[in-house]
Amino acid sequence: MAEPNGNAPGMPQLDFSTFPNQILWLVVTLVVIYLILSRVALPRIGSVLAERAGTISNDIAAAETYKQQAAEAEAAYNRALEEARAAAHKVIEQARADIQADLDAAIAKADAEIAARAAESEQKIAAIRESATEAVSQVAEDAAQEILTAFGVKADAKAVSTAVAERLKGGTA
Repeated sequence: MAEPNGNAPGMPQLDFSTFPNQILWLVVTLVVIYLILSRVALPRIGSVLAERAGTISNDIAAAETYKQQAAEAEAAYNRALEEARAAAHKVIEQARADIQADLDAAIAKADAEIAARAAESEQKIAAIRESATEAVSQVAEDAAQEILTAFGVKADAKAVSTAVAERLKGGTA
């Protein structure tokens, strides 16, 4: 049954006489989309991902540097403590050889000196550890925020800070 204008009834997409024309335009459209994606969109996405990966690896390297500095500071503290103990023993032995009466005064002086050096060294180590811990925490927060942003997740900065702090304390977040 023909329509009044002479066309066959039904959807034009299913008319077999127009299939070659439809296939041609389908191929042209797919080629154009492919070219746009491969030449414009995908390189931009790739460069953004590479830049983010570089930033994350730089942040991780900085965290490792801070960790290494803290370990070096702790080793320096241990060396200083050993040197202080060795110096104290020399002072004590020399005092024993010189005068028995001055022995008690020399021991008290050496103990006070060791305590002062140890306290000073412990304060320096504590400050370095604190700095390193804060730096690691900040780097971890920044990295977590970037990763969440990369995955398209909108995260509250306070929630990220809380999760990183919990994870650094040894918890599971």
